[in-house]
Amino acid sequence: MLNHPESSAAPSTLAEAADLIRTPELKPTNDGHFGAYGGAVLPDALARPMEDVAKAYEEARQDPAFYAEYTRLLRDVVGRPTPLMLAERLTEAAGGAKIFLKREDLNHTGAHKINHTLGEVLLAKRMGKQTVIAETGAGQHGVALAAAAALVGLDCEIHMGAVDVAKQHPNVVRMQLLGAKVVSVERGGATLKEAVDSAFEVYAQYPEQYLYAIGSVVGPHPFPTLVRDFQAIVGAETRTQFLQGNDGTLPTAVIASVGGGSNAMGAFTAFLDDDDVRLIGVEPGGSGSELGQHAMTMSKGATGVLHGMTTRVLTDATGEPAPVHSIASGLDYPGVGPQHVFLAEAGRVEYVSANDGHTLEAFQLVSRTEGIIPALESSHAIAEALRLAPQLGSYASIVVNLSGRGDKDIDYVADKIELATPEVVR
Repeated sequence: MLNHPESSAAPSTLAEAADLIRTPELKPTNDGHFGAYGGAVLPDALARPMEDVAKAYEEARQDPAFYAEYTRLLRDVVGRPTPLMLAERLTEAAGGAKIFLKREDLNHTGAHKINHTLGEVLLAKRMGKQTVIAETGAGQHGVALAAAAALVGLDCEIHMGAVDVAKQHPNVVRMQLLGAKVVSVERGGATLKEAVDSAFEVYAQYPEQYLYAIGSVVGPHPFPTLVRDFQAIVGAETRTQFLQGNDGTLPTAVIASVGGGSNAMGAFTAFLDDDDVRLIGVEPGGSGSELGQHAMTMSKGATGVLHGMTTRVLTDATGEPAPVHSIASGLDYPGVGPQHVFLAEAGRVEYVSANDGHTLEAFQLVSRTEGIIPALESSHAIAEALRLAPQLGSYASIVVNLSGRGDKDIDYVADKIELATPEVVR
């Protein structure tokens, strides 16, 4: 289901399906290193539980029954495959390259996150766990995990920064309606980094009861690889759909937003061997270039250790993870998935940024030209597509991973933009 269209045999396991990278230099090691990045840098209390997760995941990804159940849920619950849509009016407004949208916003729960949370709850059940625990920023991972846990009969606990609880109240309600326990984290910056810290602390106390279901391609091994494998369906579908709809040609560029980086790795993985396809990750430029005003880890961070992985990290003067800002709650993280750092240094993926203002403009333009209200996270990628399209010209094509829908963002956006007063009829 996930393999390249050139492959003749259908995969029977996740290991076969997610093996989309043919270039040996771009593959991770068996212990989860992407070049100098990744691995597992953990205290003793977490080292053994993560080794158990890595062993269980390796067994699961080789198991045809596990893969059959996962793909059944992708079809029957998520609604895959999602469409690849030519955004005709958005293309006209941008001028230049054709812009295509990979419609992950149409997934059950409204974002790409459901792709990996279903895999995580199946793994938790296989391991005999009672509860899945996780962090969430924008709430999309939390909603997806709560839905998946309810589906298979597991308890669910979600830790969320107090700032994000206020910004993303509709998703807090959704999580609670789906049966999840939501914990508001009020210390520090009270955003995504603090939510991760809080959830990891609980997991370290009760590893026999919980599985930590990380929400992106971050954290200790095996999670950067695990989440990437479950998200690989996005790019695999996109590649097949584009080839079929465009006379066997591939897009000029594939663009996705990057915070931790799960939707981007999902979109990019199937194209990593295609040297003629530009892969562009878009970070949150926020409201300025000073520390605390943005979350541009790739361009302004330095090598360090965060949440059990060696990666690139934004740090303050004391060497601690810095406060970060993004208009999109799902992107305000001071680190990034280790594979992204590796791919940047290998020269395979370009990383740029979009600020809050350009993101809001993109959010509104897609809403008004295509009838789609996109997530603020996805709107970062759309902003870069709008910038790039005129430069590439009309013979080029851009695929944007529309990673989620913006229902969760409308109250927040309404406070940031001027909306017309409703017409009064008497």
